[in-house]
Amino acid sequence: MRATLLAFLVLAATAAPAFADYFVYCDNGRISVDSRDANQMRIARGSNACQLGPRFTSRSGAQDFARRTLGGEGRSCSCR
Repeated sequence: MRATLLAFLVLAATAAPAFADYFVYCDNGRISVDSRDANQMRIARGSNACQLGPRFTSRSGAQDFARRTLGGEGRSCSCR
């Protein structure tokens, strides 16, 4: 019984949804919102990606920031 309970707790902990952070990037000259952090973006996209804003706890928050301050996703941008 104890082993079954422990196995259930481990499974429940790993099955719980992960809370992601979102970031606004200039990615190859276009504004994008992504859940990868800056290091992961550099690995995936190379040096053509730079972070343009703070960390957001929701995708919609990051998209609102991108729209209000930068013109929205897909607009042109520069990392310079």
